[in-house]
Amino acid sequence: MHRSWWMENGPGCMVTSVTPAPDWAPEDHRYITVSGCLLEYQYIEVAHSSLQIVLALAGFIYACYVVKCITEEEDSFDFIGGFDSYGYQGPQKTSHLQLQPMYMSK
Repeated sequence: MHRSWWMENGPGCMVTSVTPAPDWAPEDHRYITVSGCLLEYQYIEVAHSSLQIVLALAGFIYACYVVKCITEEEDSFDFIGGFDSYGYQGPQKTSHLQLQPMYMSK
């Protein structure tokens, strides 16, 4: 008992309820007949699923491209005090106290 949304709501479909419902039909389901559809619901479901797969694949490829762009930007970042010799050099501490070796006698 496959129930498809597209079976009842497809393009051009006319849904009519059948009363009384047969004895074998579950109570929580309505018993209907569908007529006048431009396409059978199976074809619409296949096209719908195919479109979702194509969009998911395009999204995955775009996400990989974004990650690649972000990682390339991170490699070019030069933080303060980085590895470049020509980069920012902080102020040098100057000491007025001169250090001299200290010799200890035995």
